[in-house]
Amino acid sequence: MSTAYKGRHAGGEHPARVVPKAGTASAGTASAGPSHQARRPLISAAAILVVAGVCAAGASQAPPTTTASFTPSPMAAAQATELSDNSNDTNAALAAARRSGVQRASVLTHQQAAAADVEAKAKIGAAIALVRARAVAAEKVARDLARQGLLDRAQSNPRAAGRLLAADRGWGDSQFGCLDSLWTKESGWRWNADNAGSDAYGIPQALPGSKMASVGSDWATNPITQIKWGLNYIAGRYGTPCSAWDQSRAVNWY
Repeated sequence: MSTAYKGRHAGGEHPARVVPKAGTASAGTASAGPSHQARRPLISAAAILVVAGVCAAGASQAPPTTTASFTPSPMAAAQATELSDNSNDTNAALAAARRSGVQRASVLTHQQAAAADVEAKAKIGAAIALVRARAVAAEKVARDLARQGLLDRAQSNPRAAGRLLAADRGWGDSQFGCLDSLWTKESGWRWNADNAGSDAYGIPQALPGSKMASVGSDWATNPITQIKWGLNYIAGRYGTPCSAWDQSRAVNWY
């Protein structure tokens, strides 16, 4: 017959659990060492120390780093020299091109300035020529007006008209002086002077008066027609008024 199990303890009953007082530790706790939470930081710190030691040992045993020297090959050196020379040549060419460009720009500027100067001088010359041409034209208009005025007043002042027409032939003041003396003697410069004894008529005393019709049909009343005829007669027969005057003084006619 079996006997009922009373437990692993001798008395068959569990011993009473002793609760430690505050501030004290049981014998089992003190002998077991640090608690689980306290052991975790200790293990981590130990691991860090081990890794740091290994790294330090590896660093002390690693061979020292040395810088390897580099010697370029002759071909590379030649290529570098050629590149340097090419760069120098390129820089020199660029500098020469810049100088040439500056020179060309300077030449072009001078050429443009010279062309502008020539153009300005041409414009000034054209303007001066135009002013002179206008002045000449204005003088001619003034002379023509004065001339026409003298011719229009020929009946009242035939002597002034005679001086003008004599000057048209190139006879100056000295020749006109002879002409004035000659026609003052012949007719007194009267366009209607009529010589009843000889039938001579007009300022030049044409004989007969109808001869003056070769110049104009108005010969009997127009002093201009009479003067023109008389100047033609003197030029054809005597050459100049002074020669005709000499003839008149010598023989009392011309």
